[in-house]
Amino acid sequence: MNFKKNIAMKRTLLILVAAVMGTVVCYAAMSNSRVRKETRFLTDKMAYELNLNTEQYNDVYEINYDFISGVRYLMDDVMRGQEWALNRYYDYLDVRNDDLRWVLNSRQYSRFMQAAYFFRPIYVSGGRWSFRIYVTYTNPNHFYYPRPYHYRTYCGGHYRTHYHNASYYRGRYNHPAYNGSFRIRNDKSYHASRRSDFGSVHIRPNSGTHPNPGTKPNSGMKPDPHKRPNPNARPASNTRPSTGTRTETGTRPKAGHSGRRSSAGSSTRRSDTKKEVSTSTRGRGTERSAGSSRRN
Repeated sequence: MNFKKNIAMKRTLLILVAAVMGTVVCYAAMSNSRVRKETRFLTDKMAYELNLNTEQYNDVYEINYDFISGVRYLMDDVMRGQEWALNRYYDYLDVRNDDLRWVLNSRQYSRFMQAAYFFRPIYVSGGRWSFRIYVTYTNPNHFYYPRPYHYRTYCGGHYRTHYHNASYYRGRYNHPAYNGSFRIRNDKSYHASRRSDFGSVHIRPNSGTHPNPGTKPNSGMKPDPHKRPNPNARPASNTRPSTGTRTETGTRPKAGHSGRRSSAGSSTRRSDTKKEVSTSTRGRGTERSAGSSRRN
């Protein structure tokens, strides 16, 4: 009898260990649908706090999508303590923050840099990597705005590898861009940022070189050999016109379109059968009534 109990306990323990390991791996190598959901959640909170207009909201979604889609396959190696993967992560982050610099105005970008859950969105805790935004906004199903118009269709066509390593977003807006220091990878604060983000990760010695090295994201890289191909990816020909009114399959309003928080939601509509709640009357007070926790 005791022998059977021991076998049953061992079997249960193995199942639990397999479940935990499966959860970690699935979270690291997230699916495309998970990438879109995480991208939308982060972009939605940026739109709320930074007061983005409709055009900015859609552009920031693209930029965040490119970043999250690019680093999702790196994070397994980051967790294993591969220094090359950690360095590559911050290369992707610098590209993302540089692109955002052309979309946000100087005041918005300064506010963006002050919020670590926006500026350095990923960290490690308890042996897992997570998005910092969930520390402040604890309800993963609460959104202030409807989905971006291209929520299901954008697949990285505006990433800078399609534009000779230049930011697609440069010159699209007339407002002054932030011109201060914003890079992390080659800044003196790099190691401090690493300790804050991934301090619990044990870096393996002699792991600074990728076994199949590629060019870095911010230095004219070719597609990352470590990044798995996206079977749904579209060619760079899906560039958007600079003028016109955008529908679910069409064009986007001009970059100079003005709007408050409600404009990020009121000009974008979901095409599926479920309707999003209008956000035209929401303000900061909505957050408390909706149940989202904000850190002081």
